Amino acid sequence: MVAAILEGNRDSLSELVGRHQKYIFNVALKMTNNVEDAEDITQDILLKLITNLAKYDDSKGKFRTWLYRITFNHFLNLKKQKYEQLVSGFDEFFAFIDGSPVTELSYDEEKQMSLEIEEAKVACMTGMLMCLDREQRLTYIVGEIFEIDHNLAGEIFEITPVNFRQKLSRARKDLHQWMNNRCGLINKENPCRCPKKTKGFISNGWVNPDNLKWHSNYQHKINQFSVKKIDEALLTIDDLYARLYHDHPFKIPQKTQSVVQEIIENDKLQNIFGL
Repeated sequence: MVAAILEGNRDSLSELVGRHQKYIFNVALKMTNNVEDAEDITQDILLKLITNLAKYDDSKGKFRTWLYRITFNHFLNLKKQKYEQLVSGFDEFFAFIDGSPVTELSYDEEKQMSLEIEEAKVACMTGMLMCLDREQRLTYIVGEIFEIDHNLAGEIFEITPVNFRQKLSRARKDLHQWMNNRCGLINKENPCRCPKKTKGFISNGWVNPDNLKWHSNYQHKINQFSVKKIDEALLTIDDLYARLYHDHPFKIPQKTQSVVQEIIENDKLQNIFGL
């Protein structure tokens, strides 16, 4: 496929973009917590990948490793994003959550607002991810949520699999400790409940019932892309935390066709590949 693209084959270019765009977009979305930023970052990464295709050397490793090394390095070197500037850490984040109004919903309201409640849950959990530093966040997203093979992760990050597991363990510990202490999804002794916070999230502008960030334009849940076969009897505590994230929507980028077209029509690429 790489050779065909370098020879100017548009179908191969479109196939390459289609094969990797959704994964890159969903990782970007978890990294930034913003749909527009994630779409722009995805396009920038795809352009970077394609303009560097001629530098790929299959004697030095698999294409997927090369591709995701460029992708993840791009994430780590981004300028500070909007939501990274809003919250400095878990203390500040949970102060926002604690300050959000609590409203008891009736049984009928919970049924009627089921999507908004799910939206509030995903928004809150993604907000927790933003409290991790960027390297920890990326490690947790690709290692725990999308379950990348640790050997492959080591190759991509250019560290040993053991070192990757150590980094993932530290990210888990930081995130899970806060969730255990504050989140009612994990610890029933915690008073915070998604239904009780939903109306407050709506009034604060964190959830927009008319334009759901997470529960629109998706066809699957992340767990449908899980590489693990779960044995319920063998679930660890960390697995239980991860499963909450696995149940989040796997969204479809809305610029799918336009990105391909913009890449094909890019003057620099046309000169490189003769498209």
